[in-house]
Amino acid sequence: MKKHKIYTMAFASVYPHYVTKAEKKGRTKAEVDEIICWLTGYDHETLQSQIVQKTNFETFFEQAPQLNPNVSKITGVICGYRVEEIEDELMQKIRYMDKLIDELAKGKAMEKILRK
Repeated sequence: MKKHKIYTMAFASVYPHYVTKAEKKGRTKAEVDEIICWLTGYDHETLQSQIVQKTNFETFFEQAPQLNPNVSKITGVICGYRVEEIEDELMQKIRYMDKLIDELAKGKAMEKILRK
């Protein structure tokens, strides 16, 4: 089965779009980083290292220290798919991140985004 092209895309090439999307709605890069770190278990330094190394999405999630145990609380539709129903594990992780950034851009409180 052919891999989806996003798997081989550098996380660093998409990251600025996450930041821009958030900043256009009055949110911050720090909030984007907090969300990504919450989801993946990276700390600020290791996240920046992944960006500098231009790690692809597949490797980015493979090397993630630990997916947050509350990811099952992330539900809803992103890009026309219900995130909780996506069968491909890597695609689901990518869509979780998309969904969280989307919630940030829509003005949701960080406490709710981080499922506290």
